[in-house]
Amino acid sequence: MRFPVRRALFPLMACSVAAGAVLAPAHAAAQGSYPTKPIQLILPFPPGGATDVVGRVIGRKLGERLGQSVVIENRPGAGTIVAASYVAKSAPDGYTLMATSGTTFTVNPAVYAKLPYDPQKNFEPIGMIGSTGLILLANRGVPVNNLKEFVAATKAEPGKYSYGSFGAGTTAHFAAEQLLNLTGTKLLHVPYKGSAPAMTDLIGGQIPFSVDTVAAAIPQLKAGKIKAIAVTTAKRSSLLPNVPTVAESGYPGMDASTWIALVAPHGLPPEIKAKLEKALAESVADPATRKQLTDNGIEPFYAPGKQVTTMIEKEIPQMRAIAQRANIKLD
Repeated sequence: MRFPVRRALFPLMACSVAAGAVLAPAHAAAQGSYPTKPIQLILPFPPGGATDVVGRVIGRKLGERLGQSVVIENRPGAGTIVAASYVAKSAPDGYTLMATSGTTFTVNPAVYAKLPYDPQKNFEPIGMIGSTGLILLANRGVPVNNLKEFVAATKAEPGKYSYGSFGAGTTAHFAAEQLLNLTGTKLLHVPYKGSAPAMTDLIGGQIPFSVDTVAAAIPQLKAGKIKAIAVTTAKRSSLLPNVPTVAESGYPGMDASTWIALVAPHGLPPEIKAKLEKALAESVADPATRKQLTDNGIEPFYAPGKQVTTMIEKEIPQMRAIAQRANIKLD
């Protein structure tokens, strides 16, 4: 996620592959001895969110490049901790990969005192895929249309309103708490196991507000099912040019987004890592893939594993500082 972070990488409903589906490769022949069997790609959120769609788009293209099927498996829960723990304990043979967000590597260590995995020691980053902004959303029936009205309404009736996110300790939760701290407002946090269930409840009126990715929000905004209040990035989203930023709305200093990277368990053989990095770089550079990602609210941006590692090292202390200022703590 890009809070005071560089623009790394996080509208995605365009891909409607069912959970657990097999992404079939094209006729590319596998090079060398790896891979000789299907590759498992773990996604830490349920179908429908930014990470899920990115994973499916990239998984399909990786299958074509590597000459093997890439099998998608969603393992949602605990702000990516369920999936991350599974991958951290998997064999480093190149047959278990994970597409995940900055939540796993920089936000979780900032808000949890203990984690069942080490974000810096248990994974082998393959490369960055892309990024997407975050956005404050409202149910159509809520009498709030901009950030000024949001602040006025929530301050006028303390305790009345709540907001949803795609998980406790996720980039959405982090951004929301930053925003509340910045505006001096308080709302009850309702964490979900992904964007899709949170969006369903937002549309249905079970929650009045939510913070989600631009990628997940765009299809519902286009359909007129929800309202956009403000984006959390420093600049407006090119996909939502009419939606102001938090800073433009009177609260400067907000710049939050989320990035998505491909990783493997630590200890991956160098030759396998090199082959995966090459396949990922080619996949992200592919014009059709880039268009599909862009159409779904993702800014494609490839960076090799080494740069991902450097970014994680840089962001962890930044995230911890933000968590301390906003008093964000999870057990």
